[in-house]
Amino acid sequence: MSEYVRLVLVFPPRLETALTGALVAEAGLPGFTLLHGEGHSSDFSNASPAEQVHGRVQRRVLWMLLPQAQVEAVFAALRTQVDAHEVRWWLEPVLAMGKLG
Repeated sequence: MSEYVRLVLVFPPRLETALTGALVAEAGLPGFTLLHGEGHSSDFSNASPAEQVHGRVQRRVLWMLLPQAQVEAVFAALRTQVDAHEVRWWLEPVLAMGKLG
């Protein structure tokens, strides 16, 4: 079993610049993958009128593979620089990782 985890962050597009900027500025953190997604939920209290009509909200999904010991450093960096109450997160175990070549 690997000591690595995949940290998943899901957040509104308006937080993308602040969130990715905070991660890039933090020395020693690995890179990440950013995806565009749509959220489906029964809570549309923060949805735009267009999102309410479509029945889904725009979201960004960020994946970062890192040692589990670094997760708290990521959270600390984000909490000081990002409006974190709209950021959802979870951790997934990484069973193995490497390069094919």
